[in-house]
Amino acid sequence: MIFGKYINRFYLKYAVLILCGLAALVAVDYAQTLIPEMYRMVIDGVDKGVVAVDGGYADFDMQFVWARICVPMFFIIIFIIVGRFVWRICLFGSGIRVERDLRKKMFAHCEELSAEFYSREKIGNLMSLFTNDLETVQDCFGNGIMMTFDAAFLGGLALYKMFRMDWLMTLLSLIPMALMVAMSLILGKYMTLKWRTRQQAFSDLSDFAQESFSGIAVIKAFVKEFKELLAFRWLNKKNENANVAYTRISTILNVLVTLFVESVICIVLGYGSYLVYKGIFTGGQLMEFIGYFNAIIWPVTAITELIEMHSRGKASLNRVSDLLETKRDVTDSPEAVSIDHVDGTIEFRNVTFRYPNVDYDSLHDVSFLINAGEKVGIIGKTGSGKTTLADLILRCYNVADGTVFVDGRDVNTVTVKSLRDFCAYVPQDNFLFSDTIRNNIAFAVDDASDEEVKVAAILSDIDENISRFGDGYNTFMGERGVTVSGGQKQRISIARALMTNASILILDDSVSAVDTDTEKNILNNLRKARYGKTTIYIAHRISTVRDLDKIILLDNGEVVDIGDHAQLMERCPMYRNMVALQELEEEDA
Repeated sequence: MIFGKYINRFYLKYAVLILCGLAALVAVDYAQTLIPEMYRMVIDGVDKGVVAVDGGYADFDMQFVWARICVPMFFIIIFIIVGRFVWRICLFGSGIRVERDLRKKMFAHCEELSAEFYSREKIGNLMSLFTNDLETVQDCFGNGIMMTFDAAFLGGLALYKMFRMDWLMTLLSLIPMALMVAMSLILGKYMTLKWRTRQQAFSDLSDFAQESFSGIAVIKAFVKEFKELLAFRWLNKKNENANVAYTRISTILNVLVTLFVESVICIVLGYGSYLVYKGIFTGGQLMEFIGYFNAIIWPVTAITELIEMHSRGKASLNRVSDLLETKRDVTDSPEAVSIDHVDGTIEFRNVTFRYPNVDYDSLHDVSFLINAGEKVGIIGKTGSGKTTLADLILRCYNVADGTVFVDGRDVNTVTVKSLRDFCAYVPQDNFLFSDTIRNNIAFAVDDASDEEVKVAAILSDIDENISRFGDGYNTFMGERGVTVSGGQKQRISIARALMTNASILILDDSVSAVDTDTEKNILNNLRKARYGKTTIYIAHRISTVRDLDKIILLDNGEVVDIGDHAQLMERCPMYRNMVALQELEEEDA
């Protein structure tokens, strides 16, 4: 069995199922201890012709064999089969339900964690938690309950009957068993460490494989298959070594179990034969004693397996607990309230921001005002802090009180969900799901009609491309949208954002992969469709922001200037230089 903060409540939640399983298990164990008595009657009956039963003696004839051995044995076997089916369904079923509930809880928790968590946590490690570690916890819950109670009841009942037959031989047989349990406890602590190392090695291997498959196009383009293969071989070898190290200690434990069990059999046969020779035991009684001893071999073996299982389960549960105890970085304050309307006014007041675990500010003393309904461009060199502004508007990271405002409200005084309900975002990394184009566009709107999806596609200038696909909007895209081009991914992402008709739309470099004519079409469509709604264009191209109401120029996390295109051309040398360089690049092209 395994106990911990996140698993203890399941013993109460599934108490009825567990109790039914334990009742069936106890009944089966009791039935198993009846069989050695029948062995005794058969051997004594064959040897002497009479059998001691119910305080007297009975002739060992066909009627006795049929009535006292064959028929009872048949019903005992049927009872054991049915009982085993019941306890397996109940106990193992409860373990599977625990795995399901934990996985659901873990997934829900992961969805609440902020971008900071995923910037430092590897996907392969998370997948290992959701697969290997949860399977180990499930095994320890269902199988662990069964082994614990089976070992306790069956072992206790068999020992009781052995003591009644001969207490000295019982004690002699328990000495090696006690040594085996002590050895298992010592090795168990070492096995916990080895199992944790094994799981981490598997996580590293999974993460590398996932990353390599995601970036297979880059690997092939640079002809680095051999380099990746060598790196994979090294991680695979590391995983193998971790598995071998754990298997080695597990095998040692199993060998010790076999050694101690066989030594006990030698004691029972030797001393038991002596008792038969002296007339203290009959041959049938010796066979009965051996039958009881065979019944406790499994409980004692189960104890060693429980120690090994507990070692694995404890290590895996600790890893699961670490995930579930990861704090949410972005949370609502106790005073936060939900908002039911957003006009779209955004204000930054002297915002200074630094990403976690980074030793420099991404934004420094940034202040600006975006009025409701304005079309605003944010431009600057790579790393100037453009995407950071979007992250803070969407509350992907925490900001200081009194620095970022939406409609005059401090973003820390409103709930994150209600704020994001009125925002739509097209990120730089245009992520698409392994689903149809229609479902990707309608992702944010559960009851979207085909007509609404088509309108959004027309506005993002992707409808004509989609129509050329064999299945149209029902075309299934590969993982992360690998079956469409970069420009098509961008436009599908824009269509997805337009479906919400949000008060605030943020497009982060979302037309960089399309040609200038397509860019003009998209910008013209957005200008008409989003009239009166706030739209923020984060871009590198001057052509994207030239005709907007306002342009915010950033450099090294600071605001250089704010104004429309004409104003910046007149008074901002840095902006004029950017325009000249891009015009020169266009002429060269």
